[in-house]
Amino acid sequence: MRKSKKQMSESFRTAAFLSVSGGLQDAYTYIFRDKVFANAQTGNIVLLSQCIANRDLELSIHYIVPLLFFAVGIAVAEIIHGKFKEARRLHWRQLVLIIEIALLFIVGFLPEKWNLLANAMVSFSCAMQVQAFRKVNGYAFASTMCIGNLRSCVESLCAYGRTRDKHILQKAFSYLGIIILFAVGAALGGHFIPVIAARTIWLSCGLLIVSFLFMFIREEVEEHPELLADEKAIKESFHNIKEETLDVTHILEDDIKSSRKDK
Repeated sequence: MRKSKKQMSESFRTAAFLSVSGGLQDAYTYIFRDKVFANAQTGNIVLLSQCIANRDLELSIHYIVPLLFFAVGIAVAEIIHGKFKEARRLHWRQLVLIIEIALLFIVGFLPEKWNLLANAMVSFSCAMQVQAFRKVNGYAFASTMCIGNLRSCVESLCAYGRTRDKHILQKAFSYLGIIILFAVGAALGGHFIPVIAARTIWLSCGLLIVSFLFMFIREEVEEHPELLADEKAIKESFHNIKEETLDVTHILEDDIKSSRKDK
């Protein structure tokens, strides 16, 4: 029963493709789109601070805009969550991926003179992704950045050293795998940018499509508590039937014993 409640959006398989895509997006905007981070807004804040200190207000805009669109992306993901969490045919996280894929596909057509718009769109997409997909195998994670995953990985390894709990070791390997896959995505971005330039971001679209399709396999959503209530009711019904069956069995046994004594 435990496996039946697991969300496909939290599976390592789905998270793997999201993480490769996240690494590719960060490499794409930094290498090809004026050294702006799509995901790592900490880096953008550092670079923005340097621009302000140097009184370079024109360059500051290149970092302010992605920051603002990242914030808006988180808000939009939450709005989608609130409005579509009861949807049955299409999971709200799949809707987030559809929007993200569409935006990144458009970015692939934008020339370099429109880098500000391209970075804004990619940052917006990344924010929706990081807000919608926050767990892998039940553990908190981020598919578009590594600092939290690295901290959790090392923390889990230290905990395993104390406890020798294999589940904790598995958790550490999950985080390590996500970090490596993010790096693979960044390497892919760096490799293909000299070859296909702006269209490199379409590789990210392909990875996100795979994640989108994986979520059709099985997606029993935690936002639908009625599923758990139905499961509980079924269990109680089986339990009651079992109890009634045992009662009938005892009654029959007593009747048989009584009839034997009478004879």
